Amino acid sequence: MYSLLQKALFQLPAETSHHVALAGLDIAHRFGLSKLMTSNVKAAPIELLGMQFGNPIGLAAGLDKNGDYIDGLAALGFGSIEIGTVTPRAQPGNPKPRLFRIPEKQVIVNRMGFNNKGVDYLVERVKASNYQGVLGINIGKNVDTVVENATNDYLSCMRAVYPYASYITVNLSSPNTPGLRNLQHGETFRLLLEALKNEQLKLKIKHGKTVPLMIKIAPDLDAEEVKSIANVLVEYQVEAVIATNTTLSRDAVQGLEHADEAGGLSGAPLLKASTEVVRTIRSTVGDQLKIIGVGGIFDAEGAAEKRRAGADLLQIYSGFIYKGPQLIRDAAEGFGRG
Repeated sequence: MYSLLQKALFQLPAETSHHVALAGLDIAHRFGLSKLMTSNVKAAPIELLGMQFGNPIGLAAGLDKNGDYIDGLAALGFGSIEIGTVTPRAQPGNPKPRLFRIPEKQVIVNRMGFNNKGVDYLVERVKASNYQGVLGINIGKNVDTVVENATNDYLSCMRAVYPYASYITVNLSSPNTPGLRNLQHGETFRLLLEALKNEQLKLKIKHGKTVPLMIKIAPDLDAEEVKSIANVLVEYQVEAVIATNTTLSRDAVQGLEHADEAGGLSGAPLLKASTEVVRTIRSTVGDQLKIIGVGGIFDAEGAAEKRRAGADLLQIYSGFIYKGPQLIRDAAEGFGRG
């Protein structure tokens, strides 16, 4: 069924098909038809950082930026849902077209630019949801906030979402917001982490609960940079890292239509690089840092490979677009044997 649906959706421009698919999913869920698309994932609860994940395969951020489709997506069988990236204020993102498919390589290229309706809107959508599972909320900075003031945007979002999030992901690695990736390095990185952890402690006292922090990093880092980031995350007692975001590399798609479009590349070719980041983090800091592996998972073996590299949990996005809900079950099975 999904194969037929995908063929129809892929006739539309990429961003249009994105909205049509989510709207259709929402309608199906409202009329109790989600079971027609569910992947019937075998229950495999995993406890991590005080959270009970229904299974090891979560939905990565980016698909549901505003929290409009939480219940419908959860009904497909994901073990967790991550929404966002959300910013303090609404922003339109980059000019269209800004989302492209390269089906020959099972790739998506995007330069969306954190288009979202703002954190207050997202919070209202979360409050209206019936979802009881693990809900991550991915936060970022507004494009017109200078990098030197980025901490204020992250803290503003953190305060707003803290009561409603199972965990909070700090997105430092999107290539589509100028200067954002610079926040992964040096003294700037340390100062940001210090501010985030101090705020987490204040919010823990205020709300009577600990909401873990996760940092999402880029795949376009050399081994020494990855090791340095991992060690700093452990030093500041950050609970987890999400490895990785999209890549700027075009090595796998040279000569193909849309290969030269600006933006981050996700999809099958990202598997090797993102998995190597997972492996480097695990070998550097051992069990001192939890790792969610994401990038290039399109089948059970890809999931098993990330698990063997040291991932505690997995997320999917582009593979889900190309393969549909069946990938949730396949990836869960691969994780189990990894």
